[in-house]
Amino acid sequence: GKEHSLVIANHRSDIDWLVGWILAQRSGCLGSSLAVMKKSSKLLPVIGWSMWFSEYLFLERSWAKDERTLKSGLQQLKDYPLPFWLALFVEGTRFTQAKLLAAQEYAASAGLPVPRNVLIPRTKGFVTAVSHMRSFVPAIYDATICIPKSSPAPTMLRLFKGQRSVVHVHLKRHEMKDLPENDDAIAQWCRDIFVAKDKLLDKHFAEDTFGEEKLQDIGRPMKSLVVVASWACILILGTIKFLQATALLSSWKGVAISAALMAVITVLMQILINFSKSEQSTAAKVAPATEKRVNQLTGNGQDKTH
Repeated sequence: GKEHSLVIANHRSDIDWLVGWILAQRSGCLGSSLAVMKKSSKLLPVIGWSMWFSEYLFLERSWAKDERTLKSGLQQLKDYPLPFWLALFVEGTRFTQAKLLAAQEYAASAGLPVPRNVLIPRTKGFVTAVSHMRSFVPAIYDATICIPKSSPAPTMLRLFKGQRSVVHVHLKRHEMKDLPENDDAIAQWCRDIFVAKDKLLDKHFAEDTFGEEKLQDIGRPMKSLVVVASWACILILGTIKFLQATALLSSWKGVAISAALMAVITVLMQILINFSKSEQSTAAKVAPATEKRVNQLTGNGQDKTH
């Protein structure tokens, strides 16, 4: 929270954005946390709007269109007045078994290491980010996200229901100055990071831990609790005063308006929940795998991706 940084992570769960927000909030830089997102995300009710207003970088997943947008947005960060985190999900999409199979197909055909727990990173955006941020961003934070066996997968629906989930995060800091200068070498550095991340996830799936490294308790800042409690009181009091002043619930017309408003909110929340599901994200465009290839990649039909 005291330095500019580029954050790269595997895109494992439906609410990785929330994991990132919690890390940023507990590090004291939630107000200056940004991310590179797909353009449709900014239309999401409430959450997407907040990302839009916070000047996140939104891309269309077409390099011909996105290159100028990304370079312009990165250049503007040079004068950012506070220490910021810029999150970049270099896999380009959320992890699903179907996308993993597509990645394994591609890796096998291209002679690359076949992934088991991550997708193959798309390095153009990462290379561009490093090239433009190297002069003013001192570090890259490499985050590996994993869900313990004992915890159900976190989803937006569980969040709204108040149900608990646990997420383990492994963080490693890399000096930006230690990265190669050549674009191709930078891209290979990113691919190597994901090969190492894949092995780290293998270890976690086997042992339910990332290893013997020291756990750092970053606590829960009281300031955020005060802010949330204050806004809750203001909104509740404002709602009560509004209902008293308008007598909205004292007539059938007022009840109908209130019911219509609740219906709109329900629909917006349903859209948000459906959009957040990994299965709803854009699938990789590859040829379907043959049964023989599936058996080769998954070990005679056995699922080794946990």
